Amino acid sequence: MNWGSWDNFWAMGGYAFFVWGSYGMAAAIIAIELWQLKVRRRHAVTELQRDTARSRS
Repeated sequence: MNWGSWDNFWAMGGYAFFVWGSYGMAAAIIAIELWQLKVRRRHAVTELQRDTARSRS
């Protein structure tokens, strides 16, 4: 596509709300997924450390 100016690009031919909203939602979902992955990993490492400590004693 060829936009005449930056304003036309950001407006996306009148569909800016849907286009940029979709990008925003995708970015938010990816950020939430990464945060949940970090939390799950932290819990898994804690459980492994706890199980290792129990098996040694």
